[in-house]
This record gives sequence, C-alpha cells and structure tokens, in this order.
Amino acid sequence: QAIQNCIDMGVDMIEIDVRMTRDSVLVLMHDETIDRTTTGSGAVQDFTYDSLQTFFLRDGLRHATPHKVPTLEEALMVSKDKILVNLDKSYNIFAQCYEIAKKTETLHQVVIKGAKTREEVEKEFGQYLDEVYFMPMVKVTGPEARAIVDGYLSGQPPVAFEFTLSQDTFSLINDFDDIREKGASVWVNSLWPYHNGGHDDEQAALDPLVYDWYIDNHIDMIQTDRPQLLLNYLRKKGLHD
Repeated sequence: QAIQNCIDMGVDMIEIDVRMTRDSVLVLMHDETIDRTTTGSGAVQDFTYDSLQTFFLRDGLRHATPHKVPTLEEALMVSKDKILVNLDKSYNIFAQCYEIAKKTETLHQVVIKGAKTREEVEKEFGQYLDEVYFMPMVKVTGPEARAIVDGYLSGQPPVAFEFTLSQDTFSLINDFDDIREKGASVWVNSLWPYHNGGHDDEQAALDPLVYDWYIDNHIDMIQTDRPQLLLNYLRKKGLHD
C-alpha cells in the first residue's frame, strides 16, 4: 500500500529493505527480526514464508494493521513500469533479488547502493552493472571522500553518488557541480540531521525553506520521509513535474 501511495503522489523512487526467510523467500523487512514491525517475534531467517503470514504488520504507533509481510515479487509487480526501486540491504543476496527482478521484468527499475570502492564493486557485483543501476554510498568525513569519488569518475561514472554529510561545511559540497558535469548525479538524504548537516525533514516540516539548501547546492536526488511535503515544495518552484 505504501508503494502504491508513492506512485499515486508522483514519487520517483522508493526504498525497500529485503530479507530472506528460512525457505529462501525474499520478503520486505527492515530489521533482522520481526519484533518491531509485526505482531510476531524472532529473526526473519528463522521463519518460513508461510509462518510469517500468520502475523500482521504494525503501524508507527505499534498498532496491528490488516497488512501482511509482502514478498519482493509482490512489491516489484506493484512497481512495474511505474517507479524506480532501491533494494536496500540486498547487496549480499542480490543474486536471488536479480532472479525475481528478471522474472517480473523490472531490472530496468532496480537501484542498488553500497559503501564500496570501484574495485570492490567491479569484483563483487560486476556481472550486474550493465543490467541495474549501482550508486556508491560515500560518507563524507574528510578529503578521502573525494578520492573515492575520483576512483569512480576515472571510468564510466555511476548514475549517482549518495553522500552522507554530518556537517554542511565539508568542502566536497563545493565539488557537486564538478561531479555532475562528469556525468554523475548527486544524492543526499533529508531523513535525519546527520545525513545533511541539519537540513532534515523534521526541520522542513516546521519551515519548508529548509529544502532550499538542496536546491542551492544543486543536489539532484533527495531521499525523504515526507514525500508529499517535498513534492509540493519542489512543484511550487517548478522543479518537479
């Protein structure tokens, strides 16, 4: 339902977390356990898919809902030809995710991210690089972040970099235009303050002008927990159709 809601409001991409059950079914679950988000308790990997279906998902206040734990295949079928899908927590089980995406004919919509160097990605993930989007995740703490970026830009640039910025004073921010000119988009999360030097969704809920920081720094992609708020703001500025 959340995926359909995002499609309906015109969101460009969703992020979902993938785990594997004891009987090798890929399901959506953020945590290693089902304790926080369902009416059950225990590790995802200890349940069969059928046993997981005896529980219900909880809402943000931990009340049970009518929703059950969905499979990756169900999620991709809802998303098919409508929205990009970032498969989080899936790097180490991507071979299985790949088969589901291939079966549902959604490979062209799949985005994978990882905090890896170019050499690591080419060695571990190279066979998939021509079929799905890979975006490096770069935690900016100092000049070494630019070295990681340059390692990727020395060859075919990735479609984007995801940067985590605990401070908004890092010099790498001044390099965003250069990175974009070399063919890679710039992604910064607005979720929590440590991602964006304090320019986060909760501040924007009080004053949407907070999102101007992303616009002023030419950030192409913003991952948010408040998609309608952000979309409304961008659309008023003519920045999202």
